[in-house]
Amino acid sequence: MQKLEFRYSFKSICFIGFFLVAAFSLAQTPDVFRAEYMLMPRNDAGAKLSRIKLVTNVPIKLKDSHNLVIGGEYNRLTYDLDRSDVQLSTEVLNYFHIIDFNLAYVHRYNDDWRLIGVLTPRLASTLTNRLGNGDFSINATIGGFRERLNIDKPTRLVVGIAYNSTVTPRIPLPFVYYEKRFHPKWTYVVGVPKTGMKFHLNDTHLIQTEFILDGYFVNLQNSTILPDAGFASSISSSAALATIGYQFNLSKVMSVYSYMGHTLFQTGVLRDEERNDIFTINDDPSFYFRAGFRIGL
Repeated sequence: MQKLEFRYSFKSICFIGFFLVAAFSLAQTPDVFRAEYMLMPRNDAGAKLSRIKLVTNVPIKLKDSHNLVIGGEYNRLTYDLDRSDVQLSTEVLNYFHIIDFNLAYVHRYNDDWRLIGVLTPRLASTLTNRLGNGDFSINATIGGFRERLNIDKPTRLVVGIAYNSTVTPRIPLPFVYYEKRFHPKWTYVVGVPKTGMKFHLNDTHLIQTEFILDGYFVNLQNSTILPDAGFASSISSSAALATIGYQFNLSKVMSVYSYMGHTLFQTGVLRDEERNDIFTINDDPSFYFRAGFRIGL
């Protein structure tokens, strides 16, 4: 029972992290465009995972300090599993697609605080058949963002609640994020999904360490049969990672970055129609590499 409670808690934290990223980035400097590649090389469990991420957002200014941000995010995950103890359909477990459509409303409450609402319909599927109800979910975030830059030690704070229809329990869950530049060259970040330290060499070069929570949930349109386990109708993954990276600012709004690290905890499982875990396909540690290009505001 203790193991089950920990697993659900960890997954919930991962999904809260996705909401926090959306709320924080939309409130601060939205990604007008981002292109990113991630690789987790094959580990002792025979699992190899790569991801291509594309993000675009269009901020729209309204009157009276109101703003809309309309955008989307596409993730294409390639899962390559090489195990001799079980035979799984490569057609079902090879390519996963996660598509988010984001609609955010930002209201400037006063000089420090902005109120944020984010609605994110999500398509997460193998896209091998026609779309069905299991391919769709809904995410929602309500929160506040406080930014104090014109002080000796600038800070940013995000607080709120987040709801995800694929998370157990299906109730809104709170989140918090805090960032402080306590020294001209140092910034610390405390929150979910990212906690870490930033070292500002200058306005162009940045070195950063991170502790990250990551994960995904995808519907399997073609259920796969597992020996002695039944039918799997979805796949989910949760991971905790420690990374170190470098960012080069091409301009005030453009940057390139790269990170490397290792998982501290990882689990990838197949689930039945009731979303019970029925088969573990990957629970071994992995190396982690990520690089990308970003245009912000």
